[in-house]
Amino acid sequence: MAVGKPVDMSTTGVVVLVVVLVLAAVAAAVLVMRRQRERDALRERFGPEYDRAVDEHGDRRTAEKKLADVAEQHDKLTVRELAPAERDRYTGLWLEVQAAFVDDPVAATRDADRLVEAVMRDRGYPVEDFETQAHMIAVDHPDVVSHYRAAHAVGLRSDEASTEELRQAFVHYRELFEEMLSEPREDPTYP
Repeated sequence: MAVGKPVDMSTTGVVVLVVVLVLAAVAAAVLVMRRQRERDALRERFGPEYDRAVDEHGDRRTAEKKLADVAEQHDKLTVRELAPAERDRYTGLWLEVQAAFVDDPVAATRDADRLVEAVMRDRGYPVEDFETQAHMIAVDHPDVVSHYRAAHAVGLRSDEASTEELRQAFVHYRELFEEMLSEPREDPTYP
């Protein structure tokens, strides 16, 4: 019977250590890739709002947590498209508010804000407070929520705002209004 050489425990220890280190490196790589996919998904979903949130919160991780929470809240909503008759009615109301701008820009800007809010409510967005509205709009309309934020900022001080500032706010409201009234998208995967 041949007697084998005894196993060197230091060699076994090195092999175990190498295996553990490789597994730890693989786990870390998987975690980094998962975090990057989540970050990319948030960037895709929120568009420019992603960068605004990072700037506002001062760090990426906090902003991403906040945006993930917003997305989760949004996904619980029942947001619907407007029927053609509703779009027509709102379009008529918008034209009236727009015509009133010439005579009373302050009142027309406030009316534009209320009209946008009414469209949001009818579509199923929460309208309790501005920040919640803006966050929920950012999920579906990330490219126009900045218009809403800019218009709202002027609206808060509409009594002191210049006519040009009110005009700009009105233009911002119109951008969001038109987006909210737009025809349903042809893409069947669009929520």
